[in-house]
Amino acid sequence: MIYAIDASVYVFRAWFSIPDTMVDREQNPVNALYGFTRFLGDFLEQARPEYVAVAFDRSLNGCFRNDIYPEYKANRDPAPPELKQQFERCQLIAGAMGLADFGEDRFEADDLIGTVTRRMRREGVPTTILTKDKDMAQLLEDGDVLWDFAGNRRIGYHEVRDRYGVTPEQIVDFLALAGDAVDNIPGVRGVGPKTASALLEHFGSMDAIYENLDEVSSLSFRGAKTMAAKLEEHREMAYLSQRLTEIHCDVPVNTKATVLKRRSPDLGLINHLYDEAGFGESLRRQAERIADHFDSRL
Repeated sequence: MIYAIDASVYVFRAWFSIPDTMVDREQNPVNALYGFTRFLGDFLEQARPEYVAVAFDRSLNGCFRNDIYPEYKANRDPAPPELKQQFERCQLIAGAMGLADFGEDRFEADDLIGTVTRRMRREGVPTTILTKDKDMAQLLEDGDVLWDFAGNRRIGYHEVRDRYGVTPEQIVDFLALAGDAVDNIPGVRGVGPKTASALLEHFGSMDAIYENLDEVSSLSFRGAKTMAAKLEEHREMAYLSQRLTEIHCDVPVNTKATVLKRRSPDLGLINHLYDEAGFGESLRRQAERIADHFDSRL
């Protein structure tokens, strides 16, 4: 099993939940850094993984999807400088903990996790993805799991349909039809989650829907009579949205098992980073426990 961590989820969670009055000696906020570091330590103590990949969104201002659709994520406020510098420090912490960390200027964390998941699957290794992002469900195959660590909730491949109303293979088309307000993905105007689920339940895929538009009016969901016209009018936007929602799984990064295998935590570097951040004894003792357990397995 490899664990792939969507770092942004836990950095942002800490940023919004811990007051920014937590600062280092230079008066820089370290609230997101502290929360992410605590999460990472708790995860390592609980899961005791052998293979880990931590994926960061290095560029918070754009990626290749913005070339396709400039409005992608344009509804989000730019990350303030005090958060950007904490992202950089979080990546240093992950590396000091002995974990493989990834970040690319042109690709998002989703794409990095998709690349890791697909390449490890070729070797017969399933993946547990630590995230709250439903988009990641498209990556799942039998044996894979989405794990909301903070909420202690796991969703396996066969549970995706009960949770989201569609199968993992249909997640991309579901988001392409219904859109995604969080990422500013337009979808088809007039199609919501229930309608998208009903269409995919009947036809199986977006391609099949567009190949059989004349059948849509005969379906039983509300608004079916006028839905074919809406789908036709917004066909181009639907397929554009599909390109935006599909996770790119061939990012040119080194994901060999030797890279992903955990290393012993570098306690010297960890204590240096903790000194800079002004962290106390609790996190240091946790890092020592993690290092002791790791070394005891050798």
